Amino acid sequence: MFQGTGSDVGKSVLVAGLCRAAKRRGLSVAPFKPQNMSNNAAATGDGGEIGRAQALQALAAGRAPSIHMNPILLKPESDSGSQVIVQGQRMRHASAREYQALKNTLLTSVIDSYGQVAETADLVLVEGAGSPAEINLRAGDIANMGFADAVGCPVILIGDIERGGVIASLVGTSAVVSPSDRDHIRGFIVNKFRGDVSLFDNGMAEIAERTGWAPLGVVPWFEDAWRLPAEDSVGLSRSGTKGLGDRKIKVAVPALSRIANFDDLDPLRLEPSVTVEIIEAGRPLPGDADVILLAGSKATIADLLHFRAQGWDIDLAAHVRRGGRVLGLCGGYQMLGRGIKDPSGIEGPPGATLGLGLLDVDTVLTEDKTVRPIGGVGLPDDIPFEGYEIHVGRTGGPDTARPMLRLQTADGPRDDGARSTDGRIEGCYMHGLMASDTYRRAWLARVGGAGDPLLDARAIVEETLDKLAAHLEATLDLDRLFDLAHPIRPAMVPTGFAASRSD
Repeated sequence: MFQGTGSDVGKSVLVAGLCRAAKRRGLSVAPFKPQNMSNNAAATGDGGEIGRAQALQALAAGRAPSIHMNPILLKPESDSGSQVIVQGQRMRHASAREYQALKNTLLTSVIDSYGQVAETADLVLVEGAGSPAEINLRAGDIANMGFADAVGCPVILIGDIERGGVIASLVGTSAVVSPSDRDHIRGFIVNKFRGDVSLFDNGMAEIAERTGWAPLGVVPWFEDAWRLPAEDSVGLSRSGTKGLGDRKIKVAVPALSRIANFDDLDPLRLEPSVTVEIIEAGRPLPGDADVILLAGSKATIADLLHFRAQGWDIDLAAHVRRGGRVLGLCGGYQMLGRGIKDPSGIEGPPGATLGLGLLDVDTVLTEDKTVRPIGGVGLPDDIPFEGYEIHVGRTGGPDTARPMLRLQTADGPRDDGARSTDGRIEGCYMHGLMASDTYRRAWLARVGGAGDPLLDARAIVEETLDKLAAHLEATLDLDRLFDLAHPIRPAMVPTGFAASRSD
């Protein structure tokens, strides 16, 4: 299990790279994260949703993503509450305080999912959440040491040297966790080092001496990490786009407060002729943007109010008057309509709010949630795509007579999305559209740009995972790392768990 001294220390990327490294060694490897908090989710073939990071790790491991790879997913809907997803399905909304009581009941589901993942693999690489040093949250924990203790899982602790204080954060974690939790930690990794790694040799020795943990290596900064889907929106504004040539199309993306599934932007970032600019709160939408893209949202009504509070509705109206184009995806699509009704209180108190009024459609938020991978064609030119849906709500109105997409469902073709009469404003529920190279190139041509005919977005992710694995193989003691893994304690295995995997 890989835990961190804090959030954003690089756990997700390291686990993805180690999954690919283990696969390259001929091991059957699988990722697992007991509890994740992210609005960047992926639809799975077994009918649910998991964190996008676990879907990337599954790709790195060479296996299909499953709801059991991330049995508890928390999708923040406000500063103090989240939607709770259990084994891929929405369970309820819970405030932070309510969840502290609720999580005591969720360990059974976590262990059940872990068992289903573990019985298919030689090696399971588990990602923690936050930090085990948050000892105020230790009681009832299922994300870090609570899980490690339940299954007898050895822990590797990751520190981030880029943010400074890495020696204190690693040694400090050893100082504050309980002796029994400290015993689970067998080694440590220092991540995101810039410069001459040998300059930190003494630092590694000091940490090892003060903690008794095995030093497994220093990971230099991985320049291509931006090419991989990010788990958290905190990485949006600092994603790199170096050396990709002259930009001809600018896509501006307002940073919604509950932005979701923002990996929709990643394939556009890879295009040499496109620049994607994230507009933070307090900044106006740029007047020179060719396209304003409204991404998905976990709390559409709240984000619509946030959008207006920044004055972005005024900027957007000016953009449209200048002849600019607008694309709304999922929650962004809902915002573009005349109004959004929430009669059942899905996102908060029951009510309704006016939309941006750029599409002649209305949305009603409903209890049922659509989660599925799906493909189809883009209209009107029948351009094929593959993507996925994760949304609540139904949208209808006159502009849906000009749909963006035609989905190929088990019940036959179904149209999705809407366009304005002049075609400059469009929206749909589909995520993952831009990862389909043919569709992305056709869309760029429609908005006045040109996609790179040789760019293969999915191949770039695969190549980057291979480069990441090689990067880790060159910098970490992987033999020692994998030798630290061992079977879970049979005594802790619930009914149905494959305890016989003691080889």
